[in-house]
Order: sequence, then structure tokens, then C-alpha cells
Amino acid sequence: MGSPSSCGGARTRSFWPLLLLLVAFASSALLAQYQKAPPDFGGSYSFPTPTHPEPRSGVALGIDLVLLAAGLGLGAYLVLGRRSRAGALALGVAAIAYFGFYRKGCTCPIGAIQNVTLSLVDPRYLISYTVLAFFFLPLVAAFLFGRVFCGGVCPLGAVQDLVVLKPKRVPETLDRWLRWLPFVYLAVAVFFAGWGIPTVSATGKALSGRRFVICEWDPFIGFFRVAGPFHMLAIGAAFLGVGAFYARPYCRWFCPYGALLSLASRFSWKYVRVTPDKELDCGLCAQSCPVGAIRANRADRADCLACARCYETCPRDVKLRGGDGPVELELHRRTAEAADDVHPAEPGS
Repeated sequence: MGSPSSCGGARTRSFWPLLLLLVAFASSALLAQYQKAPPDFGGSYSFPTPTHPEPRSGVALGIDLVLLAAGLGLGAYLVLGRRSRAGALALGVAAIAYFGFYRKGCTCPIGAIQNVTLSLVDPRYLISYTVLAFFFLPLVAAFLFGRVFCGGVCPLGAVQDLVVLKPKRVPETLDRWLRWLPFVYLAVAVFFAGWGIPTVSATGKALSGRRFVICEWDPFIGFFRVAGPFHMLAIGAAFLGVGAFYARPYCRWFCPYGALLSLASRFSWKYVRVTPDKELDCGLCAQSCPVGAIRANRADRADCLACARCYETCPRDVKLRGGDGPVELELHRRTAEAADDVHPAEPGS
């Protein structure tokens, strides 16, 4: 059992990310909102109105794109190269600060699903190369390195990762069914963005019925903008509340872009390997994974969110990092007990 000072240090380390989040949230109120009306195409035709359009210049878009690419590269390096949970956590805080609070959550591959869909269905709807790049870059990264976008670059995922306090297990059968919901949500979002349900206004004007439902029902957009309808703020708060005990519920069971990333990451070139050199099969990694992505003591490429939490409990990883003290001793003790349960010693040996 650790000393009081070591326990206090662990408790402090678990809560400093929440303090950083509160500071970023408070400072975001000082940032000015940017908004402009969409173009008028005339007639009865109408396009869905984004909740927060692209920024004012190509330079700003270029900065967003460079930071996204840099974040994906840095995320892959920190998670797969350095095997650093602290690094992934710091990257997530930076993503929340910039893509979340500063950019108001509008520079987002998740919402770009709708823009790309509508541009494919209707040639009159034009999108920039930057939007296309934002849509495809995380998918390319998933083919190469797994879901590093989810691990520390997506502000929606990062803000949920910070509030995980005491994760609980979801029954495997229920979890398996819930993981189909993102694909259902993706299909609904594509349908409404590309076609929708035509309606007629009170004045008799024909409306296309197209809607960007991902943007309309983004549970964290009001959080990042410190403003929004009460019901959306309540939904966002509910996700964060549930996420304290059932880690990253939106990422696992709702995110439509996560559905695409899960498909791409199945074929990833590099991916999370729990131990740095050889497998111990002690099972500690599976116990530490808050999203249930480790099965048979191996990370599932499709479901692993590259959060790097499993590295912190791998005895082999701790030893190679030069870890010592009660944490490592406890890990090795539990590993030895697990090995004895599997291969009990012979009588008299």
C-alpha cells in the first residue's frame, strides 16, 4: 500500500486535467464569435445553414489544416512511438483549447461528412479543398496509424477523456449492439444532408428539407461556444456526466465519423500494441482500458481510441521506462498471482 504522499500525488495528477479544462472554458468567453449569412441562391431552393461557417480567410483555413496535420502526426508519435499517456493527454488539452474553444468546434471532420455528401449530391453546393482535406486527413491517418485522431486531436473526444474518473464496464453484448449506433447515425446524417424530406413553409414556399443534423445535434458545440439552446447544453452535460463512469459515450456509441474511422483503422499499418516488446498476457491492460477495446489481451484496431491508458498499467512498459516504487511492485505482484492462477506450482516444488 502506498504512502499518503504517493496517494495524494496520484489524486492530484488525476484532477489537474479538469483544472486545465475549467481554465480554458472560462477564457473562451473572451473570444469573439464569427458569423456571416450564407449566400442567396435565389428561388425556393435552400441549402442547410451551418451553425458556424468557415473563417474569414484562406490563411486561417490553412492554419487550421496545418495544425490538424501536425496534431495527427504528433499523436501518432506520442501514442505509437513514445508510448506516452501524458503526451496524448497534453495533446488533447491543446486540441480542446484551439479546435474546441478558439475555433468554436466548427473546424471539424465530423461535420464535414455533411458538406462532402451535399457536394456529391448537388454540384451547385461547392466546398473548399480545406474542407475536403479535413474530411480525408484523419481517415488517411487511421489507415496508417489507427484512430490517433480520436486519441488526442478531436476536441469532442478529448473533452470526454478528461472527465473519465471511475470507468465501469458495459456488458459485452450490450456494448456490441451499441457500437452499431454510429453507423445508423451516419446513414441518417448522410440522408438528411444529401436529400432530406421536402416540406412546405407556412407561406407556401417549397423547402428542400435538407439538414445538417450532426451540427444541429452536436452535444458539445454549446459547451465550446459558452452559449446554446438549453436542451443541447443539457444533452452535452449528460454526456459528460455519463462519461465520468462510462468512458467516452459519444465516441463509442454515437459519433458518425468514428464509424468511418473504425472501418479505416481495421487496415491500419501501425496500431497500438500494449507491450513494447513481448506480450505477458497478464490481463492488466484489459482491466485498465476504459472503452473495452482490449480483447484477448490485444488492442482491437477498430475500437481502440489510442488514449494510451493501457501503457501505464503494463508491467513490461513500466519496467522499461525505469519505473519503481509501490506502483510497479503492485503490478508485478498482480502479474505473478495471475500467472500462478493459470499455472499453479506443483506440490512439493
